[in-house]
Amino acid sequence: MSSSTSIIVSKVWSFCNPLRDVGVGYGDYLEQLTYLLFLKMADEYSRPPHNRRLNIPEEYNWPSLTARKGAELELHYVNLLRELSTQKGILGQIFTKSQNKIQDPAMLAKVID
Repeated sequence: MSSSTSIIVSKVWSFCNPLRDVGVGYGDYLEQLTYLLFLKMADEYSRPPHNRRLNIPEEYNWPSLTARKGAELELHYVNLLRELSTQKGILGQIFTKSQNKIQDPAMLAKVID
């Protein structure tokens, strides 16, 4: 495993125990992480050299999350999950029945950061 991969894996797992302490179970953590990683990867793939668009509405993309803090972030994440679940095609399927399980805005901000 490369050094950068090890750093990423370490960062991802470093949130597991603090999230458990605020009531987020392991399965819920993985589910939330999947949604967030999908949005992050979609954002990265929309930039050079890939320049791919995944039809995520701008108001619900990764930068829309990173631009918010506190209660506004948590509310936006709830709305984002709900709205993306209504999209047609694979996007709607990915987010079907999605719910925010990280209800502590400070913890959500740390995971997104």
